[in-house]
Amino acid sequence: MSLNRYQRLLSLPKDGSHSVFLFGPRGTGKSSWVKEALPGCLYIDLLDTKTYTDLLASPSSLAHRIPEGFEHWVVIDEIQKIPALLNEVHRLIESHGYRFVLTGSSARSLRQKGVNLLAGRAFEYHMHPLTCYELGDDFSLEKALTYGLLPSVYSRNDDPNQYLESYISTYLREEVQQEGLTRHLADFSRFLQVASFSQGETINYSEIARETSIERRVVSSYFDIVNDLLLSVRLPVFSKRSKRRLVSQEKFYYFDVGVYRAIRPKGPLDLTEEIDGAALETLFLQHLIAINDYYRLGYTFYFWRTGNQQEVDFVAYGEKGLLAFEVKRKGKVLSRDLKGLKTFMSDYDMVKPYFIYGGDHEEFHDGIHVIPIEKALWSLKDIMGAE
Repeated sequence: MSLNRYQRLLSLPKDGSHSVFLFGPRGTGKSSWVKEALPGCLYIDLLDTKTYTDLLASPSSLAHRIPEGFEHWVVIDEIQKIPALLNEVHRLIESHGYRFVLTGSSARSLRQKGVNLLAGRAFEYHMHPLTCYELGDDFSLEKALTYGLLPSVYSRNDDPNQYLESYISTYLREEVQQEGLTRHLADFSRFLQVASFSQGETINYSEIARETSIERRVVSSYFDIVNDLLLSVRLPVFSKRSKRRLVSQEKFYYFDVGVYRAIRPKGPLDLTEEIDGAALETLFLQHLIAINDYYRLGYTFYFWRTGNQQEVDFVAYGEKGLLAFEVKRKGKVLSRDLKGLKTFMSDYDMVKPYFIYGGDHEEFHDGIHVIPIEKALWSLKDIMGAE
């Protein structure tokens, strides 16, 4: 089954002269999408060994691959493989007015050189795992919570677990080892597993260092690597005009439910409730981030936790407003479950609060809209103000 079966929400500007950076983790469908969405494009694949070798040896030869007067998109797939190409891209934009789509599954080598070099000439877009909107009738909450939303999970006929396991090993081998991001692959692999216990939790660098027997500063650098490879999301605490003492640590999530479950060790002492609860939060966050990016809504995402552990899982803040979401897998709402949202409401009276849960009907409690998880996912575009 083709990866192109599902209509993606991503769209690029049809008019104007700007080029585009298209970032997204491996396996989210960037390559398949550009080939289908940009007919007539010139596609240059840096994962092709000969193409990579030729352009690495002579970045200036890029110009000879583009026909004279070419007016369509020039796509360079996995641009982070040869950051030096950006100098030539810059020159060709200036001298010939070409429009480029530069895809990348790592922001690390491009953060300084690439994005700054093309500032004002290249817009930044992101490709994410699938959403319920893109899957349509194929969306299954149970399957999404078990295997995540990477396109290959839905397009391949083999075992999704096997695919996800190979996905992790591919990332370790190709992105981490080959790019020399860490010389100690065994340590990094162990770190990935231990970090999975922090899914949906604030990061305790010292505790993870003890668990892995890795120096704290190295653990911190590993979190940066995972973030740069677009494998994780870190949420800061929402502290604007704060009236209370708040925690300072960031909250951590692997970017996809299936990837999280594939990395997370499981044994007789691991509580299913803990794993499933983190999976539910991750699925909801995936949708928040994807809808925000695809519709260019401009929200920034946070969490909120006071010093005495009053918490809101997700806070979305932007020109469109202030939204707060608490996500629980339980099927019944108790008054104590709403305490964090109510405390947040008392500090920010303009907020629109939502309690997302595993029940089967909507409820309304003192201004808090309680919504079943699946209905909430399908309602997110309206809740966030997407047009």
